[in-house]
Amino acid sequence: MNVAQPVRPTVEPGPSLVRFTHVIYALHAFSLVTGIIGAATVVGAFLTGWPSIIAVVLNYVKRSEARGTWLESHFRWQIRTFWFGLLWVSFCLLFVLVTFGIGLLIAWLPLGGVGLWFIYRVVRGWLALQERRPMYADGK
Repeated sequence: MNVAQPVRPTVEPGPSLVRFTHVIYALHAFSLVTGIIGAATVVGAFLTGWPSIIAVVLNYVKRSEARGTWLESHFRWQIRTFWFGLLWVSFCLLFVLVTFGIGLLIAWLPLGGVGLWFIYRVVRGWLALQERRPMYADGK
């Protein structure tokens, strides 16, 4: 028996919160560009650059205002991008430590993957925001 799931009611977010979410994506994108054209790496600039750190703090500050709207998924997407990226980088650094530095010879491969993943997450999220779509099909 196939029972349809109830549609989760959502409130339409205000235009200022939508603009605010664009600003957060712009801060993350600025960190990525800094990593691409500057002396830092994409991963380093994203995780330690002031624009991304400010963006994550702003995500937490405004997250309650986004609850119940389709923007809630964007806030979750942005927060998870930062913290999962930090987790992946930590695993890479742990690998280098456990292998007494020998892992440094191959640790750049997964770090490059994390950098590409950051770019993908910011671009995909910002495009969905532009189309006024939630990040997840179920809105969660």
